[in-house]
Amino acid sequence: MKLAWRTKIGLGLGLGLGLWLVGSGRAFAQEGPTTAELAVAMNTFFLLVAAALVFFMQAGFAMLTAGLTRSKNTTNILFKNLMDFVMCSIAFWAVGWGIAYGTSAGGFIGTDQFFLSAVTAEGEVPVLASWFFQVVFAGTAATIVAGAMAERTKFTAYLVYSFLVSLFIYPVVVHWVWSGAGWLNSEGGWGFTDFAGSTVVHSVGGWVALVGAMILGPRLGRFGPDGKPRAIPGHNMSLAALGTFILWLGWFGFNPGSQLAIASQGDADAVAMVAVTTNLAAAAGALGALFTAWLRYGKPDLGQTLNGVLGGLVAITAGCAYVDPLSSIIIGFIAGPIVVFSTELLEKLKIDDPVGAVPVHLISGIWGTLAVGLFASVEGNTGTTGLFYGGGLTLLISQLVGIVAIGFWTVATAALMFFAIKATIGLRVSKEEEEAGLDIGEHGMVAYPDLAGTPAGSSVSGALAK
Repeated sequence: MKLAWRTKIGLGLGLGLGLWLVGSGRAFAQEGPTTAELAVAMNTFFLLVAAALVFFMQAGFAMLTAGLTRSKNTTNILFKNLMDFVMCSIAFWAVGWGIAYGTSAGGFIGTDQFFLSAVTAEGEVPVLASWFFQVVFAGTAATIVAGAMAERTKFTAYLVYSFLVSLFIYPVVVHWVWSGAGWLNSEGGWGFTDFAGSTVVHSVGGWVALVGAMILGPRLGRFGPDGKPRAIPGHNMSLAALGTFILWLGWFGFNPGSQLAIASQGDADAVAMVAVTTNLAAAAGALGALFTAWLRYGKPDLGQTLNGVLGGLVAITAGCAYVDPLSSIIIGFIAGPIVVFSTELLEKLKIDDPVGAVPVHLISGIWGTLAVGLFASVEGNTGTTGLFYGGGLTLLISQLVGIVAIGFWTVATAALMFFAIKATIGLRVSKEEEEAGLDIGEHGMVAYPDLAGTPAGSSVSGALAK
């Protein structure tokens, strides 16, 4: 069948127009983003996804702490893990970010960028995206304390503590190390290195937890008249295990996200290495704790092994970008016994830490920070490697200086804060409230109403009926 002459002319004109458009490089659509714009978009998206993973760690801490404590305090535990991030978000937006990343006053504290608004520099990740990534780290530091002070701390005291740590205590440490102008890490400074926060986040939270637990005192019945420790088992190991898995997952935002970029080949390589070293250290930490507890107690202990995972994760956080996979296994494996033995040490000192927050976050954080000075095979921002890779003692000394300085600052400010809270609104609940459970005494409700008995005359019955 032959085509009509009009059809032939139309096809010819259409073909010619198409060839002209292709040849001239014109298109009806708008021009796409530049390579630089795509890189900013990719880095921003990467940072926000990593921040979301770190935020999910709040759920992990809540499940872990609730599982390792008694059922009569579950609502209180969950409520506190919710509210510490609520308080942190407001405090870190209003003041904390400015102290951490504002214009430096002598390398000690930031002095501007308070009440942060939408400030964006062209060609860079938006400042608000950076704030969102940093606020979830601040939330992590604040929530660590919930476990060590669980089952006997006033709810109002916890709100005040969470606000003050996020407002001032933690941001000052961030300024010292991560602002680029702080005295511990700036050019010409001490060269202290903490890639993702073994000390900046975890040891700060651990120091505050230790001070709080000491000032607060142990739970009723935790130590007998002879001073010997008495076990107070947690009510749900399923929740504890779930919390650990959530935290392990969240750490893949915590550590790889601290590269802060992924758009270049170098950044992608670094992110991949950090993810691998993070995972290997967690696995090695589990094995180290498992074998240590098995040998000491005669049976494999799930609780110690879960904390071994977390100890390995905390320990690798400082050096995850600077050590090779084998070194990460060594660092994580050593963290396992550290968790077990430091838990026993706290008992001997009659310090009550219901979930092992101090062994996991403080002691393992110190070890991991020192380990950078031993195992760093890649020159980080210090320009040197660790002792075992020919770097000498320089980096190890820098790490020690940072640990001591940050420890002194945190202990001093935390002690002042807790003593002030104790002298004003009070830090600890009454004996009657502690015995009945903080769910009833603080909130007038229980987490498991079908399982928990309601004391006669308690207002909880009315609350539950509503």
